[in-house]
Order: sequence, then structure tokens, then C-alpha cells
Amino acid sequence: MAVEEHGNAAGETAGKTPDTGKRESFFHRLYVGTGAFDIVGKRKRWYLFFGALVLVCVASMGIKGFNAGIDFEGGTQLQMPAKSVSGVEITEQQAKDVFSESLGKAASEAQVVGKGASAAIQLRSDTLNNAEVEKLKQDLFTKLKPVDNAGRSTPQIISDSAVSASWGDEISQKALIALAVFLVLVTIFLAIYFERWMAISALISLIHDIVVTAGVYSLVGFEVTPATVIGLLTILGFSLYDTVVVFDKVKENTRGLLGLTRRDYAEAANLALNQTLMRSINTAVIAMLPILGLLVIGYILLGSGTLQDLALVQLTGTIVGVLSSVALATPLLVDFKMRDPKYRQQAARVKARKENLARKAAERGGSSTEDDLDVTDDDALEAELRKEKAYAAAASVPARNQKQTPRRTSRPSGKRRR
Repeated sequence: MAVEEHGNAAGETAGKTPDTGKRESFFHRLYVGTGAFDIVGKRKRWYLFFGALVLVCVASMGIKGFNAGIDFEGGTQLQMPAKSVSGVEITEQQAKDVFSESLGKAASEAQVVGKGASAAIQLRSDTLNNAEVEKLKQDLFTKLKPVDNAGRSTPQIISDSAVSASWGDEISQKALIALAVFLVLVTIFLAIYFERWMAISALISLIHDIVVTAGVYSLVGFEVTPATVIGLLTILGFSLYDTVVVFDKVKENTRGLLGLTRRDYAEAANLALNQTLMRSINTAVIAMLPILGLLVIGYILLGSGTLQDLALVQLTGTIVGVLSSVALATPLLVDFKMRDPKYRQQAARVKARKENLARKAAERGGSSTEDDLDVTDDDALEAELRKEKAYAAAASVPARNQKQTPRRTSRPSGKRRR
């Protein structure tokens, strides 16, 4: 319900129970959702935090760039087990030295993928012809003697793959098209279901999630693969879901707000955030459990690089998405809405009523509570509370009017009564 008993007004801001005045615990306030966490009121601090985060990510993408996978850059890739016949682990430097000696040029990259028995050495370079690939594979086998998990030591355990640069460009183009279509459809949906400012706030939040997730990949040097793009589109849907849940509660709490003076738009939106905060946290935790399973079991135990790429982008995006839907999207919505003179005038009336309440409490030497109002003010407040309850009921409770059965009417028989 968007409405609480009027004795809770002081408890919402102070984080205390309205009847005893005792300080509520953090987890109790989080679970109950009475508006004790002033997220919207401290939105300037959140703007500074998100602004600094975006600035660092953009700077990293501009200066450091991305570690693009072979699917985007093109070239030739060879992979072999990281264990030799003698039981000694083969290092990246040894593989790069053999590459240079065999072809007379340096490899673009050498890295270890996977863990434990599934560890492998991966070599990347510019596109090689068939003769160069066969010579390199033979030299790697002869000088390093790799052996697979089954104990086999043959040149066939060294695999190779080639990707053209044009195919990588095609993947990048399709990924950008998919992202643009997603953002356009999201904007249209939110503008129809909610309103213009909610659509703009959600879109800014989504762009923030894209920039920060991409920036994290640039900062830590994770390899960008097609699995990364798939994971990015997935977490955007998750971030949008959480934002829609919060906005739906904001819409419910602010229905008919211009005719009331108990809360302004910022306070009603902050209450909606508190009421959905526990749901957002629970959703994020449940979503991260399978993602951690992919990361721990799929990559660390099984050594699958594709699962690593998918899990890392989803884990990063889930955390960033939940944080932005709570601390960025709704504060932006409040600032956009407060540009409307009608909402500024309503906020002024709320402020005047609170100042009047505080003045009367000071004159009586008591605390500033709703019970200090005189009869006239108290009647007006009760009327507002009844309005809030009516608006909340209309927004959340479906109509249950039973369908009336048509009354039967007797058809004339054509006979006269005597």
C-alpha cells in the first residue's frame, strides 16, 4: 500500500518506530520499507559517484581500449595443452619463442586459458596461410612436447582456427544494430506504459549500465568475445526489469499527488524506492547465484573460456544494473518531474504545512508530530489520507463487481385473464 497511518511521518525520516521512538535496526528498516533510507534526498552524492565512475570508464575506453577477441579482429589462433610430456607446465613465453623461431615474426598474443588439467596455451597472430600453420604446429609439438588429459602426445592435439577480419566487422555491426533496436523499443514501451520522463530516466540508466560494464572490461583487460555481447544484452534486460518495478511503485505512490499536501514528489518516490529495495536486493542475489555457478564451475573447474566471458559480463552488469535502477533512475526522474511548476507548487504547499506543524509543536513545547495539529488541520489530513487510500486501492486492487444477471421478463402468452 502506498499509504501508511499518519503517525508514521516522523518515524519515516528519523528511522524510529512511531509508537516507542526507539531506533530501528538497519535490517528492520530495509525489510519494512518505511522510507527511512533517504536515497532521493542524497541524490547529488549519487550523481557525483556515478559521474566519476562513468568518467573513469570512458577515459579507460579512450586511452586503453579493449582486448578484442579474434572474432572481432580476425587472424589465426592456435591452442595446445599447457602440460608437457615431462609433466612441466608450458609457459606463454616458451610458446611465443617457438612461434618467433618458426615463422620469423612475433605472435600477437599468448595466454593461458582454463585451470588445472584443462589449462591450455593460446597463441594469436595475423592471418597465416596453410603452410605456415602446419610448420608452426610441427615446431610447437617437436620443441614443447604437449600432452593432453588422455595422455596423447601427437601434433593433432594442437588445434588451429582462422577468422577473417570482415567476419569480425559483421559481428560488431550486428551487435550495434541489436543494441540500437533494443534501446528504441525500450524507450517506446516506457513512454507508452509510464510517461516521457520515466522513459528518459530509464534510458539514461541503461546507457550508464552499458558504459560502466564496457569500461570495467577495458580497465581489467577482459577479452571481448561474442559471448560478451550476448551477456551485455542480457543484463540490460535485467536492469530494465528492476527499473520498471521501481517506477511502477512510484507511479502508484504519486497517483493524485498534486491534490495532497502530505508528501511532495521526491518524498513519495523515495518511499517507493524503500518499498521495493528489498525486492531489488533479493532479485539481484538470486540472479547472481547461477552466474557465480557459471564462473566457478564453468571456468575455474572446467576451464571454459566462453563461460568465463558470459559470467563476467553478467556479474558486472547485474551489480551495476541494480545500483543504477535504485540510485540513479529514480533520482533523475524526481529532478525531471520537479521542473514542472505544478509539482514545485505542490512541494511548496507540503513545505508550508510542515513548517506550520513544526511552529505549532514549538509553541506547545512538544515534538513535531502529526498529532499536534488542531481539529481543522487534523480533519484536512484525515481527508487526504482517505484520498491516498482510495488512489492506492484503485491502482492495486482489481474490480470485483459481480456481473449482474439479466432479469427475466415474462413473455405475454396472448391469453386474457378473466
